[in-house]
Amino acid sequence: MSEIVALARGWIGTPYLHQGSLRGTGCDCLGLIRGLWREIHGTEPAFPPPYTTDWSEPQGEERLWAAAARHLVPVADAAPGDVLLFRMRAGAVAKHLGLLSAPDRFIHAYERHGVVESPLSAPWARRIVARFAFPRPVPRIPE
Repeated sequence: MSEIVALARGWIGTPYLHQGSLRGTGCDCLGLIRGLWREIHGTEPAFPPPYTTDWSEPQGEERLWAAAARHLVPVADAAPGDVLLFRMRAGAVAKHLGLLSAPDRFIHAYERHGVVESPLSAPWARRIVARFAFPRPVPRIPE
């Protein structure tokens, strides 16, 4: 099992909290990925501005996709431990994230459910618009 998947499974049961990113306390889908980033890398590369549940929809801007492309590594085929970006309905901006935990399962924070591991069923799989890997941590040089 991927080390990242093991870390993500440690978040299961965390309550849903819009804009949250703390394991056991609360997070949303972006907060889950931000929290995993901190567990892997120690600090976040950037902090998102405050956002609403319909963020970037009025403008039709793919802000989440652009941010993921800036900080994560795009991959053609996802493997366990990789980040999945979903478009929740046709014509809408992509704004849901999850972590592939097995070829047929993913971990995500879902409103009214918190962090759960769900089957990557056909309805979920067809909503995937991009796949990303976490960059490898840079080894720290002792002082």
